[in-house]
Amino acid sequence: MPRFAANLSMMFTEHDFLERFAQARAAGFEAAEFLFPYEHPAGEIRARLDDAGLQLVLFNAPPGDPSLGERGIASLAGREEEFRDSVLRALDYAGALGCPRLHLMAGIAPAGMERERLVATFANNLLWAAERCAAQGVLPVIEPINHRDVPGYMLNTTAQAASLIEAVGRGRVGLQFDLYHAQVTEGDITRRFEALLPLIAHAQMADTPGRHEPGTGEVNWPFVFGRLDAMGYGGWIGCEYRPAGRTEDGLAWFTPWRP
Repeated sequence: MPRFAANLSMMFTEHDFLERFAQARAAGFEAAEFLFPYEHPAGEIRARLDDAGLQLVLFNAPPGDPSLGERGIASLAGREEEFRDSVLRALDYAGALGCPRLHLMAGIAPAGMERERLVATFANNLLWAAERCAAQGVLPVIEPINHRDVPGYMLNTTAQAASLIEAVGRGRVGLQFDLYHAQVTEGDITRRFEALLPLIAHAQMADTPGRHEPGTGEVNWPFVFGRLDAMGYGGWIGCEYRPAGRTEDGLAWFTPWRP
């Protein structure tokens, strides 16, 4: 049966961040993910996870400077030292929180920078990060993001991500397959998912086009979830959506899959 993790950066935002862990558990979730934990001490987050009985399955490395609109720096030449510092900081949190996966964001391509240089920088940074992460039992993952939500993002398609993973080495880096981004950019999501299944370490979802909960858009989610289950995907599916209203009022989709 598909396993769903509540994304606590986007769900239960009616509550303060540290209160969302208990809310997710009360709604029936057994796992959580979030974007960036760095505003809170790792020990405080760990206490909330433990109190709620939640497993943390994914979060992001620091994205650069959010005030400048940065969405990662892993592909940006000249910022390798900053990238390495960000990975080490994230690994400190991952160790304290018992998190097995770390999303390394590629970043927005600077105007005029050749794609070949972006790809080479990203691959080299992933090689470095993969070694450090492996030493702590953490798997780095990369995620294609569509240009509608993040214009100029360097990594857009699952084929681009698969090429990078093969270059770095299967098993050293995983694919974070976001069904929402794949639907916007490429479509044919269940066949694409199945073809890439050996590379997929984590999945996420939201309905399109509004990025709200399942049942608010165009995707036949019972079919999709059933196909992922039938093809043998045993990982987590992060609920990275913006609830159309109050989070708890939009969880009818979750009822058939609640543990």
